[in-house]
Amino acid sequence: MNKDSALLIVDVQNDFCPGGLLPVADGDAVVPALNQYLTLFRGRGLPVFASRDWHPPTSTHFRDYGGIWPVHCVRGTDGARFHPLLKLPYDAIIISKGMDPTRDDYSAFQGVTEGGVPFSVVLKEMGISRLYVGGLATDYCVKESVLEGLRHGLSVTLLEDAVRGVDLNPDDSSRAVAEMTSAGARHATLATIAELLPT
Repeated sequence: MNKDSALLIVDVQNDFCPGGLLPVADGDAVVPALNQYLTLFRGRGLPVFASRDWHPPTSTHFRDYGGIWPVHCVRGTDGARFHPLLKLPYDAIIISKGMDPTRDDYSAFQGVTEGGVPFSVVLKEMGISRLYVGGLATDYCVKESVLEGLRHGLSVTLLEDAVRGVDLNPDDSSRAVAEMTSAGARHATLATIAELLPT
């Protein structure tokens, strides 16, 4: 595997999992697969990024203030924490987004590190040109992160066995996958990822 590769885990937070305030159907089912990807990437010394919604209590993202979503992932709450079974390494780089109360910020590329550095800048500084993406939700934050990564000139691979969608409308997730593919995203699963990675 080239050292220009990194894993991006998108928004695997309690509020997006069963029992949360905005649950994705079977959202927690991504965790076992992501943990296997984490083992693979960390075993090769490759960086791991984990994005999170980190909303203020009042935001136009929320239904009560003009948005389409119920209140969720309010910074500092249990719902905003990563799923407890997700085995993020100690040195995972956390990317927070949705902090501006006037923006939706679906894409991880609209987020910043804990030190305030934009995600795209961190990737450039680290020499990352290949991004492997899994998490929640296929038809929103995963899709927007993949598409924006492609717009930034990165090679982006969707980890198909490590994503789940909201599907507000029937087949939203399948349409999102088609849109990502049309834009140039590649696809992999735990069974096939080795074919995409240099030895």
